This record gives sequence, C-alpha cells and structure tokens, in this order.
Amino acid sequence: MLSFLPLFSTIFTRKNFIMQFPDTLKYTKDHEWIKIEGNTATVGITEFAQRELGDIVFVDIDAKGKKLNANEVFGTVEAVKTVSDLYLPINGTITEINPALENNPEYVNQDPYGKGWMVKMTIDGSDMSELLDATAYQQLVGE
Repeated sequence: MLSFLPLFSTIFTRKNFIMQFPDTLKYTKDHEWIKIEGNTATVGITEFAQRELGDIVFVDIDAKGKKLNANEVFGTVEAVKTVSDLYLPINGTITEINPALENNPEYVNQDPYGKGWMVKMTIDGSDMSELLDATAYQQLVGE
C-alpha cells in the first residue's frame, strides 16, 4: 500500500486564496524560505510575503560573492507601494543571483518557490535552530 504525504501545508487566507508552504522548505520569521541541499541552499520569499507586498516590480540583489551572517540584508524587493529588505536566513556566501528576476520580477509573485527564487548560497556552519518548519510558519502568519 502506498502512503501519500502532503508536500504542502495549505492555508486559506482572509481573501479566500489558498496559500501553500512546501514541507520540504524551512522558513524564517522575516518571511524568507530556504531549501537546504547538503552545504548549499536556495533562498526566496514566501507566498505570504509576496502577497502582502503586492505586485513585485524590481528585485535588487548585489551580493554575489559576499559572505554574510544570518539576518543580514542581502538585497531588497520593490513592490508598487513599498520597498522591503531581504534577510539571509543562515550564515553563508552568496554564489548565485537569479538572473531571470532582472527582467521578470513578477516571477516572485507567480512562482515564489520555483522561478521566483532569489539567491543560491554555500552554507557556512550555521545554526539552523531558528528556522521554522511549514507548520510553525503557518502558525506564525496566523492563518
């Protein structure tokens, strides 16, 4: 018998949209997600964050090659009405910036966990105890 586990934690928002938080990712209280694969990681903002920001019009990340600590700003994301800092979830060195976001910042809205990823990094012996799983993040956003 096969057992199917949900790949997403799903919540309904006040606007009756369904938000999903993949169980394969970790999350921060600042609404970034991180996918850890060995000593590398991919980082972006959550579906909750992009919905709160609204239409993303510009992503400004100039951190390639920089070694940063957890909670340091690695860039900004600009929406129609606001600009928000992006915080690195764990210590590491930025190795790649998503080149597609330069001409297609809307990918952050359309596919925040896929085409809308922001940076890839090499992990530098970080403490990951502050990262949240999908269930804890869902509780954090109060939905």
